[in-house]
Amino acid sequence: MRRLLADQHHDLARLPLEFLANGWDNELYRVGEGLIARLPRRALSAQIIKNEQRWLPGLAPRLPLPIPYPERTGVPACGYPYSWSVVPYLPGVPAAQASSFDPAGAAAAVGGFLGALHVPAPADAPANPFRGVPLAQRASTFAANLAQLTGQVGQDQAGRDAVLRVWDAALAAPGYDGPPVWLHGDLHPANVLVNDGQVSGVIDFGDITAGDPASDLSVAWMLLPLECHASFWSAYQAVGGRAGDALRARARGWALNFAIVFLAHSEDNPVLLEVGRRTLSTMLDNQRGSAG
Repeated sequence: MRRLLADQHHDLARLPLEFLANGWDNELYRVGEGLIARLPRRALSAQIIKNEQRWLPGLAPRLPLPIPYPERTGVPACGYPYSWSVVPYLPGVPAAQASSFDPAGAAAAVGGFLGALHVPAPADAPANPFRGVPLAQRASTFAANLAQLTGQVGQDQAGRDAVLRVWDAALAAPGYDGPPVWLHGDLHPANVLVNDGQVSGVIDFGDITAGDPASDLSVAWMLLPLECHASFWSAYQAVGGRAGDALRARARGWALNFAIVFLAHSEDNPVLLEVGRRTLSTMLDNQRGSAG
């Protein structure tokens, strides 16, 4: 890492350098007090980095929460084969791991963030076949994941029936008829930072894409108690986000889809496994409340 910095960013090479982690996609280094270097570990991750380098610097200035946009970029050199980035260090811990945070403040902050993000995207925005698409395109995967959880989802037949009612309502909702808007693409509580009880940033834009905003808006059910949802939607609309019953129904469906994905495939990731459990509990509480 220091060789790459010395080769391409001489001023940063003199700063203290600390290895932080090997993620699935990137190696992370702390550079001085205020920067993080992200080095892709595989070719797929290198394409993600290029998407972030191209689009995040333009999006960051108009968003109301900090994001890790590339302040510096690097190119393959010194035997390292991929482009890489230096991004600002954002203080805080993922909301999924925070001991507590202010849910009302989070509803306003995240709703306002998404309202600002969800503006029409250019035609050459990154494509993503798994986010921002019609929910029906996830139906076969949803059914397969749900089948893996037989005996677990809702713990009884009534709970399973409630899950399917939410899913069927989401599939029956009118589809998105607006222009494709910018999407974070992977917005769940592990990618929302909290510092001193308040939302302090949004991270991990590797799935950035454009399409139906419902997939991003599913974060309301993953992050917030039901009593804060009205504030979330108000904040979203206050800065230009569109809302309505169809969008909320699709967003609920996406939240349920993510919950089932996390429950079916996160045996080695206790943080996302717990996000799945909490989200499903919120979905079932919502369904029982609607039926009562």
